[in-house]
Order: sequence, then structure tokens, then C-alpha cells
Amino acid sequence: MAVPLTVNILLPLVLYYVLRAQDVAEWQALLLSGVVPAAHALGTALVRRRIDLFDLLVVVLLAVSAGLSAISGSPRVLLLKDAGIPAALGLWMLGTLFGSRPFAFHFGRRLRGSAGEADVERAWRELPEFRGALRGLTALWGGAQLLDAALSTVWAWELPVDLVPVVGRIQSFAILGAMVVLTVRRSRAFRADHGTPLFGLRTQNAADAPARTVDEALRT
Repeated sequence: MAVPLTVNILLPLVLYYVLRAQDVAEWQALLLSGVVPAAHALGTALVRRRIDLFDLLVVVLLAVSAGLSAISGSPRVLLLKDAGIPAALGLWMLGTLFGSRPFAFHFGRRLRGSAGEADVERAWRELPEFRGALRGLTALWGGAQLLDAALSTVWAWELPVDLVPVVGRIQSFAILGAMVVLTVRRSRAFRADHGTPLFGLRTQNAADAPARTVDEALRT
């Protein structure tokens, strides 16, 4: 996680302000700093021999915004790239609500791996409150991403160009932090109310806790 965070967020931000300190034009500094995550995405795809959706999104948005910026002559068009990523993610998350499993279900699967998969699948099939909680979290996360995109769009057009990158990063981290806190609280509340882990994860002392198992929850 540390490498993607550095390459996709911290390094481009530092590079932008270093270039600006060298009197590089705003649009050039934005374009060059955006090349870092795009190059990382392409390199990762070559190593893995497959293209992840997020990596493809980064490359496409950089190419499109660079082209539009060259046509319009405005660096603000390049800033809209930072709104495009959370917008696409938010719409995708909300779109999973209409599929067989919402985003939060798949997120939990990645957290727990194969552990407890049978119990979680059974809870999904037979506990309406379990399905409702995961769909609610998915809607919350998707809405948060769209909020991030909307605010980023406003900042891209209204704030001084040199302020937008740092303001946008602070904003995104603040929204992410809020979502983490809300997710943890909802997960704990769900376990307290229904006796089964929302993401299929149990703490080390879970066996000694008075919480019900999935089987017990299904019998009530």
C-alpha cells in the first residue's frame, strides 16, 4: 500500500511544486506530475501482464485531459483529471448495487481472503439485515467518492491553480478518513446488534465474546 500511495499521491504532488519553483508553466507542471502515476500504471500492467481497471482509468484520464488542455490552453482542464477518478469510482461503486453483490461485499472478501467464506455467503443469502448493511456501506462509499469529485471540480475552476493540488489531496484524505471511521463504527454496531462480523473478520478474542455465530443469528 505504501508504494501506490507514494507514487499516485505524494510523489506527483511534490514534483508539481518542485517544477513550479523552477518557473515551469502550470500546465506543464501538471502534465509532468501526472505522468508519474500513469507510468507506474503502465509499468505495473507490463509486469503483471494484465491491466487493472484503476490503472487504465489513470492513463486514459491523463491522456484525455492532456489533449483537452492542449486544445483549450487552460491548465484547469488538467486539474479535472483529479475529479474524474473519484467520479468514475463512485459511479462504479453505486453501479454494483444493481449487481449480485455490492462493492462492500467484495471489499470484505479481499480483507478476509478465503477464511469464513461459507458463513459469509450463507449470511448474505439468509440475513436481510446483512445484505442491507453492506448495501448501505456501498451507497455511503459511492456517495463519498462523488462528493470528492464534485468538490474537486469546484476547486479546479474556482481556486488558484497552484492551490488546487494540495487542497485536493487534503480533501481526499479527509473524506477517506471519515469513511474509514464510519465504516468501523457501523461494522462494530452491526456485530453488537446481530452477533456476526459484517466483513467476516473476527478479533483474536472473538471466541470468548458473547456474540452469536452466524448459525445463531439465522435461527433468531
